[in-house]
Amino acid sequence: MALDLILAALHHPLLPGEARQQRLYRLLRSAILDGRLSAGWRLPGSRQLAKDCRMARNGVLFAYQQLLSEGFLVADRGGTHVASLPSPAAAAPVTAVPGDILSRRAVGLAGSRLPEELLPFAPGVADLNAFPWPVWSRFLQQAWREVSARQLAYAEPGGEPALRRSLATFLRVRRGVVCLPEQIFIVAGGQLALDACARLLADPGDRVWLENPCYQAARNTMLAAGLEVVDVPVDAAGMAPPDALWRDKPPRLLYLTPSHQYPLGSVLSLERRLAFLNQLKPGANWLIEDDYDSDFHHARPGGRPLPAMQGLCPDAPVIYVGTFSKLLYPGLRIAYMVVPRWATEAFGAAIAALYRGGQAVEQRALARFIDSGRLTRHIQRMAPRYRQRQQVLRQALLDGLAEPCAILGGEAGLHLTVRLPAAAPDRTLVAAAARHGLAVRALSSYFADARGDNGLVLGYGMAEAERIPELVQRLCLALAEAKVADYPANS
Repeated sequence: MALDLILAALHHPLLPGEARQQRLYRLLRSAILDGRLSAGWRLPGSRQLAKDCRMARNGVLFAYQQLLSEGFLVADRGGTHVASLPSPAAAAPVTAVPGDILSRRAVGLAGSRLPEELLPFAPGVADLNAFPWPVWSRFLQQAWREVSARQLAYAEPGGEPALRRSLATFLRVRRGVVCLPEQIFIVAGGQLALDACARLLADPGDRVWLENPCYQAARNTMLAAGLEVVDVPVDAAGMAPPDALWRDKPPRLLYLTPSHQYPLGSVLSLERRLAFLNQLKPGANWLIEDDYDSDFHHARPGGRPLPAMQGLCPDAPVIYVGTFSKLLYPGLRIAYMVVPRWATEAFGAAIAALYRGGQAVEQRALARFIDSGRLTRHIQRMAPRYRQRQQVLRQALLDGLAEPCAILGGEAGLHLTVRLPAAAPDRTLVAAAARHGLAVRALSSYFADARGDNGLVLGYGMAEAERIPELVQRLCLALAEAKVADYPANS
């Protein structure tokens, strides 16, 4: 039976960087996804499985709890059972030629935004004052000592091999991404990664589904590529397309921020993740998974966020996009894409023809930074700080705002979203807040329709916890000014 195979696999060597409890979690999850452990199947008690696995009971409890929190298992008085879930469709062997994989533009190639402000409450900015500059400087110096003519020329297509190897291990351990180093393509920033997806995977006039509200730069990129945008509503569980949309307006590209929807902060449920994956067909659709800030997860201290969609079905037509802007600093301009194995050759040829890589020295330094464990330590050091700042900000808003307002998000990332009454138009409030030294953003600006929700997006990456109450007081003053300024228009 499946459990016997799992127990036998536990005697095999661990993957690099993997603990025994993580291996048990990985094996159980894989058995559920591929149907070896069927819906309703009752798992043995933690003590019995710990005995069978010859490991500490706490390790079994870790695996069970993680699978329960992600929705793979359910628990009741009768014990712990496999949840009833749609299974990802088995990916058929792909033998498509490049013309079936990429856009016509990409096949031919192969054969506005200002810098982030450093004012308080600017969304999407990490705490740059807390970055370990002395350590990073040493790694840069080591990389510069190895410089040759090759590092000063354009970077290798796909990026430095050392960084691609480091990332493959880091993403497997941290995000459950299943990939080989050659599936990773290093690019100069997340915006360029989205541009590559829009230009290499679709042709002008092709349809792209975007979340509504949506990350503004993603929308601009798709429009600049000449794609037809379909705005799909978002609810508390992520993108929620009507049933008829797949039939009436199927997408060539589907853009998602599943781990932390931007800007509302919702997390795409496991059921919807699997349902989206089931709809994808190689050669017909591509899903762009923008995983921009999931490493800072606040809902379950000490736990992990839901794994990447890419890892649920590694051969599905999914492009996993990540960046170091939130982990390190935006000026580094290093991001990456993970493409399916069957598309690696065609995608690599097209991207090499369209873009020129650089920053080989920084890439080599970053590989050392990851391999030394310094990146993981930095994440572990910053996560509780950001969690505290979010808690302080949430409480300060509840205490300071004169009227009750909905506060959205909070499971991950570096921002909260606040819905405000219509009496204070958010775009007027943004201008008033700027006069008080605050860089907030209007929630309505993220919607396709100008009549979108009224509110603010507040980043807390650069706002120290002890300063937040005073900053919220400034925001409340700006709110009062915005109401007065808009009074003649509404009277």
